[in-house]
Amino acid sequence: MDTDSTALAENEPNAAAQPVHNDDEKSGVIIETRNLSKIYRDFWGRKKVNALKSLDIEVRQGEIFGLLGPNGSGKSTTIKLILGLLFPSSGRVLVFDKDASETSKNERIGYLPEESYLYKFLTAEETLDFYGRLFDMSGADRKKRVAELIQLVGLAGAKHRQLKEYSKGMTRRVGLAQALINDPDLILLDEPTTGLDPIGTREMKDLILALKERGKTILLCSHQLADVQDVCDRVAILHQGELKELGRVSDLLKVQDVTEVHAEGLSEDAKSEIAEVIKRHGGTLKSIDNPTATMEDLFLNIVRESEARPGARRVSAAETQDASDSGQQEEAGQ
Repeated sequence: MDTDSTALAENEPNAAAQPVHNDDEKSGVIIETRNLSKIYRDFWGRKKVNALKSLDIEVRQGEIFGLLGPNGSGKSTTIKLILGLLFPSSGRVLVFDKDASETSKNERIGYLPEESYLYKFLTAEETLDFYGRLFDMSGADRKKRVAELIQLVGLAGAKHRQLKEYSKGMTRRVGLAQALINDPDLILLDEPTTGLDPIGTREMKDLILALKERGKTILLCSHQLADVQDVCDRVAILHQGELKELGRVSDLLKVQDVTEVHAEGLSEDAKSEIAEVIKRHGGTLKSIDNPTATMEDLFLNIVRESEARPGARRVSAAETQDASDSGQQEEAGQ
């Protein structure tokens, strides 16, 4: 038995006997941690690692909540505590207003671990049917649910192939489908885009957003900053087991002392007038330039155009301008 859980039981002898209320769930709080800490100890009970320190967060119904931090910051430990796979050294975790140690809550939870341990000799259909049996689903319900999930994750064309023939992205999608087999209300995703190429990453993020549209509550654990920014409503940033920042992504990323204006079709004279207005009102014009897309957007657009027009090379506006400038220089030199 975990020595920390024994100490917790001694400090809170009546915790298990406390009545269960539904106030938190009715108010929209699905996960709540209260002064949650976890200390890993060696065989002799000596402190080895202080993995989590006094964590207080709430995950609300219908949101995508991100746990963000570098490796070793306590993200995976937090997920394991929520699932009841670990006992806290101090504090409590409430899920659906139940203590995390109550296994009955797990019937409403789907979990995608960082590494999905799937049977490679099974097909996608057989894999999902197997996990459906673990939830004691009837044959008719399993068949219907498996078909829905394979369609949802985009594997209809490969559902009869063994998983050993799948790419990393396809395997990850089967893992997500497995996490959804019981139609959970709460979905825990531990590094869902790990090992995926840009296309697989975008598809995984689109699936996560689609699950939110279906009313699911999602806790996403990642150290990929772009993934969290793209899909999460709120984030908690952890470092060395401590909560460093908590809030809405839009609020945390907003630069308060900079004003951004987007316009189309401005002439050079208009840009000069805008610069004068800014200067007249005491502001400082940093730059007037064209906005840039993300590297992910550029990559995905190139792939889509390549699929639509095989063999054609995409020519950027910058290349066209460079060719024009080069031609003008050659004419001037003649």
